[in-house]
Amino acid sequence: MSAGSVIGQAWELYKAHWRHLCSIAFLVYVLISALTILLVALLGGLGFVIAGFISIAGVFWLQGALVVAVEDVRDGRADLSIRETLERMRRRINTLSLAALTILLALIIAAILIFFGFLAFVVPGLVLLGILIWIAVRWIVMVPVIMLEGRGVFASLDRSAELVRGDWWSVFGVVLLTLLILIGVGIGISAILAPLPNWAGDFIGQIVGATITAPFAALAWTITYYELRGLRDVAPAPAV
Repeated sequence: MSAGSVIGQAWELYKAHWRHLCSIAFLVYVLISALTILLVALLGGLGFVIAGFISIAGVFWLQGALVVAVEDVRDGRADLSIRETLERMRRRINTLSLAALTILLALIIAAILIFFGFLAFVVPGLVLLGILIWIAVRWIVMVPVIMLEGRGVFASLDRSAELVRGDWWSVFGVVLLTLLILIGVGIGISAILAPLPNWAGDFIGQIVGATITAPFAALAWTITYYELRGLRDVAPAPAV
């Protein structure tokens, strides 16, 4: 698998279907933002905590919806409406939420270990950071597996690791190129919105940034999933 080929395919699909994909991203992001604001307004401090988790889970919900959309447009046209796409995501929302919680806990534990590793000595911290990156790449197609194979959280982690095994460096290349592109877009958006007041620039920048970049990331991860699955020549279990 070639990282450049995956990014190239993602860009071609993005150019062809950006209106549809960005519309889904915008709608999901606005719904999540509205829900978090409502929770904080109604529940105060407790609502703030719940809203924090929903913001994190929302990343997985958004990616889940976009994976469905990407799978739909791979044949060259969008057959599913936005409502149908979101409905298919909703069927897996509990699994996506549990996946978000699992990854969040894993990141917290990893951050603590890395922190103490650097306190103890630089080398242990670097080793732990390297292990975290290695694991993160192995789990990168977790959401496509959840959405397209109908697997649970831990089964999807195992399946993702199975698919990536043997192609870690290629997948790492996809992740690195994707992140560089997203960072570049983010910097560009910040520069364009710089004349606005800080609060307005941050708010608009978050919405515009998520709307533009989330579909590209979903394209890259989903195409990576299909490329890896093709290499393994393993048919997925039917999605539920």
